Amino acid sequence: MQAPDQRQPAQDTVPQSLYRLGELARNLWWSWTPTARQLFESIDPTLWFLTHHNPVQLLSSVKPERLTTLASDTNIYSGGLGILAGDHCKESSDLGIPLVGIGFMYPQGYFKQRINPEGWQEATYAPFNRHDSPIQQAMTPAGVPCSIKVEIGHRQVTVLVWQVRTGRMSLFLIDTDVPENTPEDRALSARLYGGDQETRLCQEFLLGIGGVRVLRALGINPAVWHCNEGHSAFLTVERIREFVTAGHGHAEASELVRQSTVFTTHTPVPAGHDIFPFHLMDRYFTNYWSQLGLSREEFLGLGETPDSTGHGFNMTALAMRLSAHVNGVSREHGRVSRHMWQHLWPGLAEDLVPIRHLTNGIHAPTWISPEANSLYAKYVSTEWAERIDDPTIWQRVTDLPDHELWSVRQTSRRKLMRFIRERARDGWIRGHLQPMQAIARGTLLDPEALTIGFARRFATYKRATLLFRDLERLKQLLHNRWRPVQIVFAGKAHPADEPGRYFIHEVLSFCNDHKIGGHVAFLEDYDMHMAKYLVQGVDIWLNTPRAPLEASGTSGQKAALNGVINLSVLDGWWQEGYNGANGWGIQPLPDESDTQAQDAHDAEQLFRLLEQEVVPLFYQRDLDGIPRGWLHIVKESIKTIAPRFCTKRMVKEYMRQLYAPATARTPNKW
Repeated sequence: MQAPDQRQPAQDTVPQSLYRLGELARNLWWSWTPTARQLFESIDPTLWFLTHHNPVQLLSSVKPERLTTLASDTNIYSGGLGILAGDHCKESSDLGIPLVGIGFMYPQGYFKQRINPEGWQEATYAPFNRHDSPIQQAMTPAGVPCSIKVEIGHRQVTVLVWQVRTGRMSLFLIDTDVPENTPEDRALSARLYGGDQETRLCQEFLLGIGGVRVLRALGINPAVWHCNEGHSAFLTVERIREFVTAGHGHAEASELVRQSTVFTTHTPVPAGHDIFPFHLMDRYFTNYWSQLGLSREEFLGLGETPDSTGHGFNMTALAMRLSAHVNGVSREHGRVSRHMWQHLWPGLAEDLVPIRHLTNGIHAPTWISPEANSLYAKYVSTEWAERIDDPTIWQRVTDLPDHELWSVRQTSRRKLMRFIRERARDGWIRGHLQPMQAIARGTLLDPEALTIGFARRFATYKRATLLFRDLERLKQLLHNRWRPVQIVFAGKAHPADEPGRYFIHEVLSFCNDHKIGGHVAFLEDYDMHMAKYLVQGVDIWLNTPRAPLEASGTSGQKAALNGVINLSVLDGWWQEGYNGANGWGIQPLPDESDTQAQDAHDAEQLFRLLEQEVVPLFYQRDLDGIPRGWLHIVKESIKTIAPRFCTKRMVKEYMRQLYAPATARTPNKW
């Protein structure tokens, strides 16, 4: 097979003294390092904006004479390695943990959201240009491009492997879009969403079984294998197959795999756990289970649960049975998971079910605003990002000058408003927006008004429309001349989630309503670039999941780091993060079965908090125009949330509690 074009954009025009800029651009370490971002921005600020902060595309588009001019500036270049492959990966790189990741290439990427004139979400896909991305072909120890073949059922699929460098670690991506494969198999790695249940089974076959074989081909032999969610759980059976092939009995092989496997479950929502019908398992594993030393019934039993016996193969059950260390992603989620999966440990009391929790955190350097970063460097510590999990340094937040903190908050809100207006302006110029649509996208928002942000996946249990249950009370909040309030929504629904798409349509109908339009906006095509403006620029981060369905959530943690106050249902991470003084919490009803009663109760609490506490406090200013009481909560929020809900704390806990014990092959007590 001929290797794909590996040309480096614009390298023939880059002066020799700046040649390693291309290496830096292809290593997303720049994405969480302020000095590196500033470096690329300084090359051409306008082009940096127009390329949506893509340094590879910037280098391929910048004028050669500009690079020639910069080559004479001896202070411009700052080297480094890294990539944006998730906060966990970035922190592992920062801490020097030898982590590797396996995923899919997804050449069509995550879908682009378009809202049609009738207010309905449409999903579109467009192939991205690999030459504008920090992706290279993975090479084997022999120095040849890594390519493997995987038998899926009765057909053979060729897999090409790509590498994304992530500082001191790498992410390897599986790609089936190669000429040797059938059109059906070429599409297996085409997009994140799409295809039927059979396609998904084939994808998970490739991710788990193929993923193990990819690492072997690359000469990588992990000491610990971490399955995040059940999608990769087939890696456990592939590793059992390897041990059985090497001469171990099935029981011994299973125990060896179990001792070195970690599993994290990320959702209590049933739809988040894949269950495949037995006829599909027969189709793709008939020639496989005998290689494990198992009969059909024994193999299918690995994925059975009491409620699915004889009906389906549960990927989460498989992962839990073959992992010695299992965790949820918040304290509350750990409790919910023990209740949810207690049946896998029959006879064991619920509180003894061996599912612990390691609460999610955020990679602070990625999400901090430049203004807040400078403020913390000045008053907290010049090394605050390296010491973020040290609570003692955050006590200094109390001494932040109110006028400087308020200036940072105002600057961030105004930057958000400029971003919103520029997007609407661009949409208007391109002919994508009609006049009313431009208003619904936020062109009339006030840069000085109390701004509430609600940005996340539009799953129905997240209840994006909870604020619209009482329109009269909402209008009174939005139309108050002296204490105005405005709301910014953003988020995508899964393309196959019709109720989620309807929620977006409903929100947009309110954005277009002349009675509240102009005070409520929906931002199209929510992505990470937009998310940074939102978590840095709003005043209140609103989260209204129907408890206990929020496993953790991290957007509120990102907001808190930037001085945004959380107003959330006490579920997920906020259930343990809220201390009564660092934001506002909505206590859910203890009876989870009556959803209508729960929605009414939570909406009433939400309006009461907004009317009686949140809005009055924001507009309570002193003679200098500074809301001292508001900033007191902002400081308490930063001080209590930053050190606890960061990936530095999280990854260290994974190392101490899960990775190290698995490496030591702690005897399985479960």
